[in-house]
Amino acid sequence: MNALFPDVVVNGTTIPSAAIAAEAQNHEAPRGKPGVAWRKAANALAVRALLLQEAQRREIPADPQELEPGRFETGNEARIRALLEDAVQVSPPSEEEVRAEWSRDPSKFRAPPLWSVSHILFACDPQDEEAGKQALARAIDVTGRALGHPKSFGRLARQESDCPSRDRDGMLGQIGPGDTVPEFEAALRTLSAGDITFEPVRTRHGWHVIRMDDRAEGDVLPFEAVAPRLRAAMEKRAWGQGVRDLVTTLSQKADITGADLGNCP
Repeated sequence: MNALFPDVVVNGTTIPSAAIAAEAQNHEAPRGKPGVAWRKAANALAVRALLLQEAQRREIPADPQELEPGRFETGNEARIRALLEDAVQVSPPSEEEVRAEWSRDPSKFRAPPLWSVSHILFACDPQDEEAGKQALARAIDVTGRALGHPKSFGRLARQESDCPSRDRDGMLGQIGPGDTVPEFEAALRTLSAGDITFEPVRTRHGWHVIRMDDRAEGDVLPFEAVAPRLRAAMEKRAWGQGVRDLVTTLSQKADITGADLGNCP
């Protein structure tokens, strides 16, 4: 057993450090701090052991369900699911509770925004470093020219862009969240109407110079439109709290070494 990364023992059941190391691959940690991932993994496996022990105490059988064609739960996954279904009972929130949650800040519930966008693309293969440098140099040059003379954007798109939208002065039309790649969308969220990006934006397609032609923020949605989604979110949140409460109750009665479930989210 490694003194820095010890085994975990839950009510006499040992979870070997090798199993924790394997589980740690599924947990993020800051660079250079592997101990963070280790602690997350140790806690996760300790919780799993507690739940399996409780399922055994309740004599819950394994009845694996099909997750997708040809793939089933493991026996232990089935036992934990059945335990949670039995032990965590959540009532759907009432109409009054849902309306109260909505009324705390109706502005959080909006229709998606719409952006009218134009761009100039300097296409390059993301695997070709030299082509990327050349495309970036072109994009930097055109960015400066567009910022210096904003009315020239359409002409620059026709002359320089590698996107078919060059035939429309670079206009992409109206787009919304999820309609484009994440890096492009992130840039759009920083722009006001009439703005041009101050530096080229990199995506898998190449380098872009982007102009926000117009933007319309989504309207606040009425209660009736958001109630089903909000009700489901509240029920899911309550179920998650129920699971945490169950784990807290079990851990307070358990003998655990090598993991600290008091810091378990």
